[in-house]
Amino acid sequence: FSLQELHGIFPWLVESIFGSLDGIIVGWNLRCLQGRTNPNEYSVALDFLDPSGPMMKLVYKLQAEEYRYDFPVSYLPGPVKASIQEQVLPECSLYHNKVQFPSSGGLGLNLALNPFEYYMFYFAISLITQKNSPVTHHISPSNSAYFVLVDTYLKCFLPTEGSVLPPPSSNPGGAIPSPTPRSPAVPFSSYGMHHTSLLKRHIAHQPSVNADPASQEIWRSETLLQIFVEMWLHHYSLEMYQKMQSPHVKLEVLHYRLSISSKHHGSPAQSSYQALHAYQESFKPTEEHVLVVRLLVKHLHAFSNSLKPEPLSPSAHSHTASPLEEFKRVVIPRFVQEKLYIFLQHCFGHWPLDASFRAVLEMWLSYLQPWRYAPEKSPQSTEPLPRSVSEKWAAFIQENLLMYTKLFVGFLNRALRTDLVSPKNALMVFRVAKVFAQPNLAEMILKGEQLFLEPELVIPHRQHRLFMSPTLGGSFLSSRSPAVTDASLKVKSHVYSLEGQDFQYKQMFGTEVRNLVLKLAQLICQAQQTAKSISDHSAETMASQSFFSWFRFTPSEMNGSYTGNDLDEIGQDSIKKTDEYLEKALEYLCQIFKLSEAQLTQMMMKCGTAQDENGKKQLPDCIASENGLILTSLGRYQIINGLRRFEVQYQGDTELQPIRSYENAALVRLLFRLSSVLNERFADQMEVLCSRDDFVGRLCRYHLTNPQLIQKIRYSPVVRDRTSQNWGPRISLRFLASYRTLISLLMIYFLASWFYIGPVGCTFIILIGYFLYAVIMTFFFEGWKPHEQ
Repeated sequence: FSLQELHGIFPWLVESIFGSLDGIIVGWNLRCLQGRTNPNEYSVALDFLDPSGPMMKLVYKLQAEEYRYDFPVSYLPGPVKASIQEQVLPECSLYHNKVQFPSSGGLGLNLALNPFEYYMFYFAISLITQKNSPVTHHISPSNSAYFVLVDTYLKCFLPTEGSVLPPPSSNPGGAIPSPTPRSPAVPFSSYGMHHTSLLKRHIAHQPSVNADPASQEIWRSETLLQIFVEMWLHHYSLEMYQKMQSPHVKLEVLHYRLSISSKHHGSPAQSSYQALHAYQESFKPTEEHVLVVRLLVKHLHAFSNSLKPEPLSPSAHSHTASPLEEFKRVVIPRFVQEKLYIFLQHCFGHWPLDASFRAVLEMWLSYLQPWRYAPEKSPQSTEPLPRSVSEKWAAFIQENLLMYTKLFVGFLNRALRTDLVSPKNALMVFRVAKVFAQPNLAEMILKGEQLFLEPELVIPHRQHRLFMSPTLGGSFLSSRSPAVTDASLKVKSHVYSLEGQDFQYKQMFGTEVRNLVLKLAQLICQAQQTAKSISDHSAETMASQSFFSWFRFTPSEMNGSYTGNDLDEIGQDSIKKTDEYLEKALEYLCQIFKLSEAQLTQMMMKCGTAQDENGKKQLPDCIASENGLILTSLGRYQIINGLRRFEVQYQGDTELQPIRSYENAALVRLLFRLSSVLNERFADQMEVLCSRDDFVGRLCRYHLTNPQLIQKIRYSPVVRDRTSQNWGPRISLRFLASYRTLISLLMIYFLASWFYIGPVGCTFIILIGYFLYAVIMTFFFEGWKPHEQ
């Protein structure tokens, strides 16, 4: 094929592989393609799309000819799309020199992308657009061709060792001059980084054809990372997007709107203002999406930690540092930090309260622990002690303070609303507590909070020092240590740039958050007691099951109670794991927040985790009223999460209770009619017999009456106690409808036939035996009712 022909089929080929932007064309469905189920297609796809494979060779071949391809703005992430349609250029340099603003409005805009950008745009956005692909079997996202390709591209274009491999092209470096700018370039916000370094030239996309070949080393690395971050993380409300912008962008937006307002008497600006605040993107990330982002985070940590140590001489550093090394230095704070923080906030606030949140949790914890991906060799030790977090990570923790503190508070609020008796939820609490309990980590977080809360002594207006370079800190705060001032400025710049200058910071080690931790500790104690009671109940049930257990004659079915938790189905091993996770999580929380044993004891007594005298768990929190017990908000929470429950039992006429699974429905109805006829005909005679004071009266009362219950138990939060009702003497034959009774009688008749005893004789023996048994029991336990148990 000629270059012109390849240029014509390239968009069709990309769409055939990754699918259409509207999701109608599925393409190769790389997200569902796995080597275990489709080994041939899997290997062919990976070889074809490999960084050194045929597809990338075609990309570099077209790249050398400076071809451009249109990408619709309407398929960009919501905040960027709305910003461009408002004729405001996004801050990210990925969109610079690619958009032409029409004078009549922002509809139908396109980005003019080079082949490499066009290919990567489609590759990245297919993770978002291709959501409803037909799946006929279980898919493991981490084993899909898409996941493997993401990992391959990251290792190739963001290498932890060596440099980026040059493209297989006749033009070394593959440098393509950018088109002439159509709008003013918008500078990056600084975040305290050095803009006088070489990276300023490399990242700013200078439209110079004769650029230094070394400056072209990272253009693919930077483009790949920006596309991944924009497509996967840049999803939230436009208002939040505008709040994140640097002061330069805010000033430009203000000038733009003022100029529009003066020209059109305010109407276009008003409509633009309404569009800005009315916009809210409906974005629901999937678990697969989060797993891919976690892969990106882990690789960026490894990429950033592979930075070579800085030379002692500053002059030597300025001449010897390569563009890739400079890129490693700023890759996380400049490109990832902001968008990942907002993305995590979105997930923490909108993700369902179920076990699938584990993916988001692990992604967050991966970002919080860059030392896990550092090429350090831990000292050989036979003791499995947790490794202390080195002081060299203090700067990272301070510059990512909100990632540690505010998101930790967000997790606390989620944990307080989940069922901690579930092993998966208990595991998540354990994981977070274990990570934050690493030696020296809590101290460094506390130090970061202290730096942020330092009073501003000299400069009265905070806004003038927020985005200043930290290297200037020592020049105007002579009374403070320059190093401390630099660190304080960095922390303040980080917090205010993400949350705005009116942000009210909530201290992680303050009183309010400490109270939340105490509440979580209370729930952990309650969940431990609940898991223990469920475990004991399960053990008792297993021990009490007889030969007839296959007829489902369990105590829980006979008394109508239900635990309200699925741990019985999970098994004893999972209950043990739950208890272990919660116990270790409570221990870690005590280490982090310095909780004492006295506080824990007082808390456990306050929340009522101790058991009652009769061994039953305490009732849910409620208050007494004229109509009985009324649940409080705490009581409702305890019931919903399975922490406490009422022992609900049937309180009405035992003859009218619902038919149970271990009873024969036809026999229950037949015996009820027979009992009703007998009770109506002989009611007076039974009343007379039961009123006698001799042995006959006691024997009749034993069989025919339902005496008042002496022990009063609260069964329901709103119904008064009904145990005082007495139904009088009557005959009850319902026990004969039980499968257990019927099977027992059949077995007795079967065994009697072995001794040549006929049915009539066997029946007579049963009646005589039962009568003797009833006489004996009448002398000792007059009030016991064996036929109703």
